[in-house]
Amino acid sequence: MEELLRSIEKKVRPLIGLGKVADYIPALANIDPNQFGIAIYSNDGKLYHTGQAKKNFSIQSISKIFSLTLAMKHYGEDMWERVGREPSGNPFNSLVQLEYEMGIPRNPFINAGALVVSDMNHSRFASPHYAMREFIRRLAGNSKLRSDKVVSNSEYEFRARNASMAYLMQAFGNFENDVEAVLRNYFDNCAMRMNCIDLAKAFSFLANKGYSHHSGEQVLTRRETTQVNGLLATSGLYDEAGNFAYRVGLPGKSGVGGGIIAIVPNRFSICVWSPELNESGNSLAGIAALEALSESNGWSVFG
Repeated sequence: MEELLRSIEKKVRPLIGLGKVADYIPALANIDPNQFGIAIYSNDGKLYHTGQAKKNFSIQSISKIFSLTLAMKHYGEDMWERVGREPSGNPFNSLVQLEYEMGIPRNPFINAGALVVSDMNHSRFASPHYAMREFIRRLAGNSKLRSDKVVSNSEYEFRARNASMAYLMQAFGNFENDVEAVLRNYFDNCAMRMNCIDLAKAFSFLANKGYSHHSGEQVLTRRETTQVNGLLATSGLYDEAGNFAYRVGLPGKSGVGGGIIAIVPNRFSICVWSPELNESGNSLAGIAALEALSESNGWSVFG
């Protein structure tokens, strides 16, 4: 497996230089683009990795899966009254559908949906980011994971678009807490620093019917795990979810920090990282690597 990973890294490295880092977040604009890492964690505890798999990066929207998982654990089916389960077909930070659909975001992985989920967790926990951080640490088996305050503060400073979504949803009665406080926690979660190995381990529960080896807990039920993987397959890569399904064929979630996680149900959890993004905001080399990996092993869930 590691020989295969090294050959895939060699294959996709020429793509580095063809994308663009997320420079609309000032604290991420200066990251070295010439980096690539990948890690695979199997359900029987085997770890395979190559490249900069131990290099920490900002997980950004990958954090939305952790936030959704916490909300599902505490709200169950009731949470879906406030957020939908359909692909959006629009960019992750679009406000267009919110106006037409009365403040109900299409799914929990676009920014508006993630903000509503963060609002739910804000109502549930006295210290929402602390609860999130400890949850992530348990799942990854790494007690040193933390949020990057420089990145978080940078995102908060340029929060206007996200704040607009939250206030619009509040106007429709779909936002319960103080918008600025929820935004602070939301950006703290996005600014968590993890590496490919941390993330592959943390999301192993999605490949293992909801059970986490590292925390020793049933994180989600088997049915809930299937539901989350279904949402990842239809909505996990912004408005490029269809292309990702076509090329890779796995449930996945990306972040503008350059990370992508992918799940091979009942077998593996995967994380790939390369900072340069394509026009949809997804890692250019990362998608190519996952496509090569899935094709080499016949992992597509679509047969």
